[in-house]
Amino acid sequence: MNILEKTAIELLADLRARNITAVELLELTIEHAKLVTKTVNPLAVTLYDRAREAAKLADQLLDQGLGGPLCGLPITVKDSQWLADVPCANGSKTQAKFIPTETCSSIKKLEAAGAIIFAKTTCPEFSLMGVTSSKMYGVTANPWNTERTCGGSSGGAGAAVAAGLGTLSLGGDGGGSIRIPSAFCGIVGFKPTIHAVPRKPCFPSWSTLVSYGPMARTVADARLMYSVLAENNEEFAFKDALLAHFHQPLTLAGQKIIVSEDLGFAPVDDDVRQNFRQTLRLLEAAGAELVYDQPNLPSSVIAWATIAHFDSWSFQSQKDKPLRGLDKYTIEMMKFGASLTPEEFDAAEAHRLDIQAAYNAMFERNGSAFFVTPTLGCEAFSHKYRHPKYIGSTKITYPWLDWASFLYDANLTGMPACALPIGLGNEELPLSIHVTAPRGADALVLDIAEKMESLIGWNKRSPLLKTGASLA
Repeated sequence: MNILEKTAIELLADLRARNITAVELLELTIEHAKLVTKTVNPLAVTLYDRAREAAKLADQLLDQGLGGPLCGLPITVKDSQWLADVPCANGSKTQAKFIPTETCSSIKKLEAAGAIIFAKTTCPEFSLMGVTSSKMYGVTANPWNTERTCGGSSGGAGAAVAAGLGTLSLGGDGGGSIRIPSAFCGIVGFKPTIHAVPRKPCFPSWSTLVSYGPMARTVADARLMYSVLAENNEEFAFKDALLAHFHQPLTLAGQKIIVSEDLGFAPVDDDVRQNFRQTLRLLEAAGAELVYDQPNLPSSVIAWATIAHFDSWSFQSQKDKPLRGLDKYTIEMMKFGASLTPEEFDAAEAHRLDIQAAYNAMFERNGSAFFVTPTLGCEAFSHKYRHPKYIGSTKITYPWLDWASFLYDANLTGMPACALPIGLGNEELPLSIHVTAPRGADALVLDIAEKMESLIGWNKRSPLLKTGASLA
């Protein structure tokens, strides 16, 4: 195994044991990044000199047996996230000159824990798309097959972790933006309960949809990062009465898990169904009790799109020439947002309560806190099909959104959700499974995800990660 294939927890142990220094680990990561960026293009802004100074300080602390839980570990954060005195274009040429004077709370926590931020990762313009391409940064590719999308909007983050450019990345998820690239790139992506991880200061739009969260190659690494991000968050004090029903030591044996492979409406490719069913058989063999049920709702795609794009336009429309200089696809979404009425927005917001009630009823009637579906209905598609019109033989009604039908409810309700890899599809690209639970059940989601990960035995790595550096 080369050094960059190790998990965050393994690297942190090596750093503590002084088997490798923070400076050495950072330089290996930078060396590998320079190779990977030529074909994958996951980095929006590099911060190598800043990171080198941080690595020297980390080594001084580690030499004294000091330093926080992430001390000396190279990581990345998303281009949309504020880091003081560092450009924050959010994928848009119209914001190329924006440099925040403040750092968002999440990044402060990571740096206080000793993490070394060596780059910001690419995202589409304003983080609005489920793929990662823009006039600002070009196309970001999938490390498993560079002719395919890495997903979005935290696509650079997913590609970076999958390719070995740091073991952890801070993503943002307002409509699947952590879970889509995690699924396409074969890594773990965790969207926490809304407000569990503080975001401010940040861009103001999508404030009721977006959660910041970890993207990693293992659930244990994601849990470690989440523990830093959510620690001592006074804003997050959500107490859900449902959780009292499910407070018990977590084992798969005898554990009730609610499952649905298509929600009754989602387009799903045959190889996704086959791998999902194979994973369910593993769960049953481990003693889990599977209950086939669903919230019995129609697709929430229109409600989500109405809230997201009405909100986006409400901020963009305040600019003197709001559409000037934007990418073509961004303009389409802004025009969609502009076409919506306040009444339509209010109706979509009200529909959130119906969605939450349906999920609460599903958890209650089944006596389970866990709902498992595929993460996405397909493998990563070609760059030239930015928004596929078909999945298998199923025509998609809203090609820019339907292939991610499983993801929007967690944003609309604020529930925690985790995507983790389960195997490779017909085209040798990663497939993923998705776990949600009631609001506030973040620890339970990570617990069950880790049990499932151990059962699945996923140990595959992208070809680009396998070419990573080794310590001389």
